[in-house]
Amino acid sequence: MKKRNTIILCTSLLILLSCSWYVYSCYHMSREKWVASRATIGAYSQYELRIDNKVLFSLGCDTTLLEANFVNQWNLLPSCRGLLLAEDNNALHHHRYAGLTASQVCQAILDSLHTLRKNSQWVLHETDYYFHSHQVRDEGYGMIAEYAQQQKAQLKQVNKLCDSLQHAADNQHLRIVRKVSYKAFFGPSNEHKRSLPCLMEKKDTIRGMNLFRLTTHALPDSIVAVNYHAAAVVLRLLTLPLRKSVTEVLKKDSTGVYQGERDSLFHPHGHGAWMGRDGSFYEGHWQHGQRNGFGVGIKTKEPLRVGEWKSGRYQGERLVYTSERIYGIDISKYQHIQGKKKFPILWKKLRINHLGNISRKKVSGNVSYPISFIYIKCTEGATLLNPYYRKDYQAARAHGFRVGSYHFFSTRKSGLQQARKFMKHAQVRRGDFPPVLDLEPTPRQIKQMGGSKAMFTQVRAWLRYVEKATGTRPILYISQMFVNRYFSMAPDLKRNYRVWIARYGEYKPDVRLVLWQLCPDGRVSGIRGHVDINVFNGYRDAYQKFLQEEIVK
Repeated sequence: MKKRNTIILCTSLLILLSCSWYVYSCYHMSREKWVASRATIGAYSQYELRIDNKVLFSLGCDTTLLEANFVNQWNLLPSCRGLLLAEDNNALHHHRYAGLTASQVCQAILDSLHTLRKNSQWVLHETDYYFHSHQVRDEGYGMIAEYAQQQKAQLKQVNKLCDSLQHAADNQHLRIVRKVSYKAFFGPSNEHKRSLPCLMEKKDTIRGMNLFRLTTHALPDSIVAVNYHAAAVVLRLLTLPLRKSVTEVLKKDSTGVYQGERDSLFHPHGHGAWMGRDGSFYEGHWQHGQRNGFGVGIKTKEPLRVGEWKSGRYQGERLVYTSERIYGIDISKYQHIQGKKKFPILWKKLRINHLGNISRKKVSGNVSYPISFIYIKCTEGATLLNPYYRKDYQAARAHGFRVGSYHFFSTRKSGLQQARKFMKHAQVRRGDFPPVLDLEPTPRQIKQMGGSKAMFTQVRAWLRYVEKATGTRPILYISQMFVNRYFSMAPDLKRNYRVWIARYGEYKPDVRLVLWQLCPDGRVSGIRGHVDINVFNGYRDAYQKFLQEEIVK
């Protein structure tokens, strides 16, 4: 009897110890079990404008990420069946458009779309200007062409959406609907993550937790389920919910997207493209997170920039000089006078054979370019006349050159006086290039004149008078310094008049222009001394269009 009791006691103690160990193992959570049970719940709040249950417009998606663990439904039994425990987050229940009517939301979207439409129109305007002066052989042409097509498709879509929303704004059946979906992400590492859809089962208000369950109702392979209560404690103490918002695709202040090569720190490095939600764009070479090398970029209300970038800053477009480009020269009395000696121009021998030494230039082939146009100085101020003007003008036309006449602006005389002097002596005939106002005042001269406002008043007087007298809108000749310092003060001139700019650098001027004076120290066979060399902003087809539309009729 005593022996039997001993056996029963030992058996009971063994059972008790086994049960205790089982209960301890169920509640105890090792680091390995915790890691093997971890998951992430992605909650996706989608918003839709509907009329009679028909989706009119999708507003985007808010994403909330929650740390979670696979847990057993009953504490002492393997009973997971795809159950996940996650800490509650107020973001799960946040309605982005709470307190707003569907009509108010619709109007806000319309405003955003109208802004986007203006931006797209601006971008297409800039790309049209680029296509006017470039050809497919130019570096970056393909990128810009592809981007322009994207903008056209976007503009078409935006116009369609605007039409739909405009008619729906006042519809009584218009309502906004929020749809929430969930997805669980799990696996041993980020590279081998798996995902399955799940549903929210209930909210544990006592512990501040939410219960989710996979739609498969099964514990995934290689995943471990842990105790419910232990998981709740650890989640509450050791983890924080993660939240990131993704606003509407068409929202102006939303972030952009980068696609391309990266370095070891995941910074853009190599070739890549970045597109902002507001339509801003860059594609080209990156170096450790910054734009470096050749690239194409544009921002809202800023010009298209194609060329070299350094440390994130735009340097400019570097032209390749070939015989395919359109070249010209401008001359005055100084092409006839060298010291006390006078020299004629040998019109039959005129040909550009050197592009100067002031700046670096990328030349393909030998420099031996024909001259397509010649500008000749006619007058200066209200009193000075180039003594060689008439003879040079007649000779240039007789030898088949396209000719134009220019006036050097003086800050000491009124614009009207100078315009009358120019028109008294200028030969402006059918087929000539437009007259040019050479505007090169120093800051001191502008100050003496009464400031930039007074100067531009006189400039406008000259331009209006000459345009009325010739029937042709003149061209403004200005320097890069003048553009940077003063040109923004006269937006009407910047908008309405073509520009001929002097910039003696390796990069093309970052301004809309028709002609670029690229050097003052060029060489031309048939002319003694240095000569200003100019290049037309475009190739043969753009030049022919210019001759059809802009020359004197």
